[in-house]
Amino acid sequence: MGQGTEFGLVDLEDVDSPGDEWEEIDVSDTEADRIARKRDREFEQFEERIKDAEQFKVEQSVFDDATFAALYKLVQDGYVEAFGGPLSTGKEANVYHALGDDREVAVKIYRINASNFRQMRDYLEGDPRFEGLGGQKKDVVLAWTKKELANLRRARAAGVRVPEPIATERNVLVMEYIGTDDGRAKRLGEVHIENPQTAYEVMREYMRRLYSAGLIHGDLSEYNVVFDEDEGQLVLIDLGQAVTVHHPNSREFLERDCRNVAGYFSRQGLEVTEDDLLEFVTSPEPDPSRN
Repeated sequence: MGQGTEFGLVDLEDVDSPGDEWEEIDVSDTEADRIARKRDREFEQFEERIKDAEQFKVEQSVFDDATFAALYKLVQDGYVEAFGGPLSTGKEANVYHALGDDREVAVKIYRINASNFRQMRDYLEGDPRFEGLGGQKKDVVLAWTKKELANLRRARAAGVRVPEPIATERNVLVMEYIGTDDGRAKRLGEVHIENPQTAYEVMREYMRRLYSAGLIHGDLSEYNVVFDEDEGQLVLIDLGQAVTVHHPNSREFLERDCRNVAGYFSRQGLEVTEDDLLEFVTSPEPDPSRN
């Protein structure tokens, strides 16, 4: 049995190798930009319906025409059939509950005028996938959306439980909905952990698999992990800021992740240290042939 399978993790032997770390990520104009420029009657009617919807009314000021066009394109392509209410709101993005073609999905809409725009640039600069990225806010946010899609795909290929990415269009990402009929899944910091030791071993295994696949979460804590009640599994979320091991600040980000995770489980009564966690995560070293 593969390491970690006793915790409900995916066996690495059953998944494809991670994607090429040096893949080019296109941040040029998308079909949504072209639709917004064309502004045909059907799109205008869709935009008015969305603007009038109760769950979007308070957010009109942060959605430009191309964002509405991105939603329109995702609806046309069958990835989204109906929108529900908001699951979360933040400085970077809002996440909405929606109905896909055959299941519930989460629709993450990144704000073009993100308030932490400069911090987003810090995570993008030094990532080989985004060399030569322009300094405009639009370019940075579109790159960030593509980056989260690529990071989610790599994490899943490495055997880490994250939301399944489904589709992206401009600054909108459609992914698997993690939650119940009563609402979104609870974050680790919001629930009582009956077996902290098992949860810790799952978390450190996730971190090591990410590292072995050439990725570091970069903002990992009890607030970026949710508990999937249906599967009884921990799920890592918010991988937009995850960086490759080649990022100039990757070691700093990894040490911070270890400090946050070890600190949380220490408060749950475990005798764990950030140094021990760091040693576990980085052993063995990432395999260059898998990046």
